[in-house]
Amino acid sequence: MKKLFMILMIVTTFIPVVNAQTTTHRTQLDANTVVKDSAGVIYPYSAWHNLVLSGGYSLRVIDPHSDNTAFVLYKLSEGERIAMLSHMPKPPETAFFTTGEGITSFSAHDINGNKIKLKDLLGKVVVLNFWFIGCPPCRMEIPELNKIVLQYANDPNVVFVAIALDCKSDIKKYIKDNPFLYQIIDDGKMYADLYKLRLFPTNVILDKEGKVRFHTSGYGPSTTLWMKKTIEEVK
Repeated sequence: MKKLFMILMIVTTFIPVVNAQTTTHRTQLDANTVVKDSAGVIYPYSAWHNLVLSGGYSLRVIDPHSDNTAFVLYKLSEGERIAMLSHMPKPPETAFFTTGEGITSFSAHDINGNKIKLKDLLGKVVVLNFWFIGCPPCRMEIPELNKIVLQYANDPNVVFVAIALDCKSDIKKYIKDNPFLYQIIDDGKMYADLYKLRLFPTNVILDKEGKVRFHTSGYGPSTTLWMKKTIEEVK
């Protein structure tokens, strides 16, 4: 089934980096970029790229005067992380939804048997996530999505619903060791098809009138920051 869909990882081709004079600028980085840790050990691209993509790490130029630019990977403090993310642009919108318009309603049960009917959620802010277990960026963003859920745990007017392509037993097995705090609908291919979704993860936020106020596919370090901004604007 999953061969019908495309996993989308938003690659941060331009990542904020800091030079020796601590001036932040944007530099093009790729798999040939040399990135080291503080001990001088070179990181493989997949390792440093995923850490930077998480939003918790950044890169510092080792020698801005060298023709062979190399970077050192370092962990951001919470203040640095928020400051850096705040300067990142809003994630690109999808081709599946239109800002300011409503979406087709659906009715389903989550993996715990609770009925979810989109029309019944009018008057609440609805945060939707489309994902599947075999999607690396989907798994990567779950801890950050959980933080948003916890932030609104005492607000009944903000509802979080995840639509997974996987079967109920696989989802329950996965979240046993990897908690996902959204209400999760299983076997969600029909709902992905309803919106002609082919890119995952996709996040959508509906305002209290059921209109789309945020939608993006893939995962980048600023995605959840903009999700929180949107929730605050419309709740």
